[in-house]
Amino acid sequence: MFSKVLERFRLKWKSYRHRFLPWIVLNMSKNEKTLRQVKGRCEDKLIPDEAVSRNLLQLFRVLHGANHRAELGNFRCQVISDKGHCVHNAMFQSLGFCIDRKPSTLPHAGTGVFVTRGLVPKGATVAMYPGTIYQAYEPILLQSIRNPFVFRCIDGVLVDGNDKGISKIVYNSCSGRDQMGPFTMNDTTWLTSTPQNPLAVGQYVNNCSNEMPANVCYQEFDVSDTFPIEFRYYLPNVNYSPHSQRPLRCVVLVSLRDITEGEELFSNYYTIVHSKRHNKEVRE
Repeated sequence: MFSKVLERFRLKWKSYRHRFLPWIVLNMSKNEKTLRQVKGRCEDKLIPDEAVSRNLLQLFRVLHGANHRAELGNFRCQVISDKGHCVHNAMFQSLGFCIDRKPSTLPHAGTGVFVTRGLVPKGATVAMYPGTIYQAYEPILLQSIRNPFVFRCIDGVLVDGNDKGISKIVYNSCSGRDQMGPFTMNDTTWLTSTPQNPLAVGQYVNNCSNEMPANVCYQEFDVSDTFPIEFRYYLPNVNYSPHSQRPLRCVVLVSLRDITEGEELFSNYYTIVHSKRHNKEVRE
């Protein structure tokens, strides 16, 4: 019995350790290929925010048309049971590739994210990291307990991408609060097995290793005030505070190279960030 408990703890730790800061610091020198060094300024992002917004709107326009039973090439969304097929056809039509969740190729890693159709070009917005957005000063203690899906941005903003338990309850509550007239301001379907935004699976992208180098990288993206209100329905993020004065934070995953059909996506769970003061900050 004790050996089974120990083994379960070992597997849990193996999954969580890449988000545990002291472990990261102690093991940096052993995992040089898993580190990516970037500058901490907005002009040093992999792709500009305008390109991210353009990629998202390209997909959302086609999804919006699908929801209104518009033509998707030679395919028409006709019945509810075809919704998942519609979503992936919309993704392929607008972006040229599809991604989906499948069992990971890594032992004991659980679910992973794969390119299931087409080719992802370098510099494309491949996925989004969904969840509730917490500013650095906001409480997240209860939600973070036994939660491996809390992502920390460079500026200390946290994204809780857990689709179960108290995290799910909090997200649904905040989402219902933020509706603006007839417009829903965010997406809740990422909490289900069939998200209406097929990009909203970024929390399931597994950490890279020396044997499996990263092919995607996290990038923070603040939603502009000019982002069309009718397309916010597809954004899988919501602010925890109803009084937040900051733009809605989203985190996207951008491809570091061309990624072919059948490949699993791997990211860096931690990064060395260089600031103008030439000091280093470790981010999860």
